[in-house]
Amino acid sequence: MLSLPAIRWGQPYESLDVEQLTHFLTGEPVARVSCVGAGIVRRDVRSARRAREVLQEMSPAELVACCQRAGELFESATLSVGDNQQSPDDFIAQQSATTGMPLTMCRANLDKNAYVLKNTEKILDALTRGLDLNILARGYGKESRGVTVSYQAQTDVLAAVLPSNSPGVHTLWLPVIPLQIGLALKPGSQEPWTPFRVASAMVEAGVPVEAISIYPGSGAEVGGALLANYRRSMIFGGPETVEQYAGNPGVQVHGPGNSKILLGEDCVDDWQQHLDLMVDSVFRNGGRSCINCSSIYASRHTEKIAEALAERLGPIEALPPDDLHAGLAAFTSPSVAEAVWQTVERDIATDGTHHATADYGLRLVSKENCAYLRPTVLRCESPNCTAANREQMFPLVSVVHCPQQEMLAAIGPTLVATAITEDKIFRRELIACSQIDRLNLGPIPTPQLDWLQPHEGNLVELLYRNRALQLAPPDGKGV
Repeated sequence: MLSLPAIRWGQPYESLDVEQLTHFLTGEPVARVSCVGAGIVRRDVRSARRAREVLQEMSPAELVACCQRAGELFESATLSVGDNQQSPDDFIAQQSATTGMPLTMCRANLDKNAYVLKNTEKILDALTRGLDLNILARGYGKESRGVTVSYQAQTDVLAAVLPSNSPGVHTLWLPVIPLQIGLALKPGSQEPWTPFRVASAMVEAGVPVEAISIYPGSGAEVGGALLANYRRSMIFGGPETVEQYAGNPGVQVHGPGNSKILLGEDCVDDWQQHLDLMVDSVFRNGGRSCINCSSIYASRHTEKIAEALAERLGPIEALPPDDLHAGLAAFTSPSVAEAVWQTVERDIATDGTHHATADYGLRLVSKENCAYLRPTVLRCESPNCTAANREQMFPLVSVVHCPQQEMLAAIGPTLVATAITEDKIFRRELIACSQIDRLNLGPIPTPQLDWLQPHEGNLVELLYRNRALQLAPPDGKGV
């Protein structure tokens, strides 16, 4: 059985407090993880400055090259992870075993994370709007237009409290190292695999070991210590987490996406042409991502749309993780799945909400050590239904009847909106809508990301402050 120690600025740390990870189906042990407490995190903060110093000893170009090499290693190499050697197939099997995700989904997330690492240079060019990274490293410099600009790092280390449900979100912190900022990571309790493998790949590629810490730990203690002791941090969570840190400029919160498809009045009669797009947006990645579609708004045909989606999604079964056709991730805690389904049932019982997949068998499938929730389609007679803007950790979508002129007032905060319309006035309103973070104009699936555009917050703007800096002329006489 693999042992994963905590990593304290590059040094393995074996704790007396050990948590055992087990296979979600069989209950067999998979790994022993050393868990640390908040005291360790607070003690290590004293050495955090060194993480930035060792990165500043290398140029941004050198660190970008390290990340690109790390992407290749992460994708295809056998790496030292914990007390063992881990091949890509080992990584996929271990991640599937503890998270409940199918092997095909784990492979897709491995490819996604590798892609971001291998394309670090392009992604940073997009995030900085073409800024020379040496200006960030030096603190100031002249842009191509001849104007002096200055950027000041707001922290030595980015702290990140990571989730277990969607390994694809790791793409959001992967570009940090070339910005000469260290990493202090708390892995998700069921998914330590990506942070440990990324760290191993980065060190193998030449990133200084002192730049990265990994702090496994149960409960909220470790995450709270990271957020309290670092000036810039990133956290993933539910609505309560979003509310707790709302307005805190030092914490970038990634919560439910409530992503949507909006069918414009001019295109809604052609909804059948977009059925594949709707199914893909709801079901891709097991419906667990914040960029999966959770609501479809249309001014008419909502009953037919819900029926067509139910016909496509309703029959999907929970399959073993090694089945090539498996598309649903298990809930490793059956009680969580039961609680989620109870919430859905309460929504179904409210006036104006109809369960379109009711005739396709039970949605909650309980196993000995886990449970599944099969894809569920609801139809809401208006946006006032409680289910209209609900998001859950499985393929759940609500088809909402709403006139076009009322849509933007009804959708609420929306991470990704795919708007299918050619109406120029409606498009202008969509572009101006402050509720929408990422806007797709035209038939683009909500999970389809362009990594050369910012997604859910800009990492550079979180870590660096744009400020004024003036240089006296060489003769020293001033301006």
